[in-house]
Amino acid sequence: MSEVKLAAESRTEFGKGAARRIRRESKVPAVVYGHGTDPVHITLPGHELLLALRTPNVLLSLDLGGKTELAIPKAVQRDAIRGHLEHVDLLLVKRGEKVTVEVFVQTEGELAPGSFLVENVLNTLTVEAEATHIPESVTVSIAGLEAGASIHAKDIKLPKGTTLAIDEDAVVIQVLSAQAEEPAAEGEGDAAAEA
Repeated sequence: MSEVKLAAESRTEFGKGAARRIRRESKVPAVVYGHGTDPVHITLPGHELLLALRTPNVLLSLDLGGKTELAIPKAVQRDAIRGHLEHVDLLLVKRGEKVTVEVFVQTEGELAPGSFLVENVLNTLTVEAEATHIPESVTVSIAGLEAGASIHAKDIKLPKGTTLAIDEDAVVIQVLSAQAEEPAAEGEGDAAAEA
């Protein structure tokens, strides 16, 4: 897991106008909360934050007035059209502390010969891990699976120190048989339309 250092600045102006001014300066308004402390309103450098958020569950080391705090992104708001960062909510964490996060599920391997489809019932898996050792993703082997096979959350090998935070019997991946839909016979479609 990567740790990214960002310089944060306190902010005292709030509202849409203040947020627009902050974004015009290529910065992003953010809120840091957690551990029973009052929320702290900050601004972060826009480009560096955007690059950091490309890594799932990135650990941010915030330098705020000479004090360093660790945080993970909890909610990220983006402009629907341009994709620019609008606002970020950050959750304070401490080294050694366990946090609940979602990690991406990736598949590897080839299915058994035949016409099969792989359905990712869950694209992410909710896990509990130490804040400084959050896995970016988990990999699931689908090698040799046939139609009707499914992989449950309990079947997925998790990295050391990571535990499931969802029902262990939840279906994560299932293999379906690919069947083409038969076309309706001539005249059947017309009769159904008239009825």
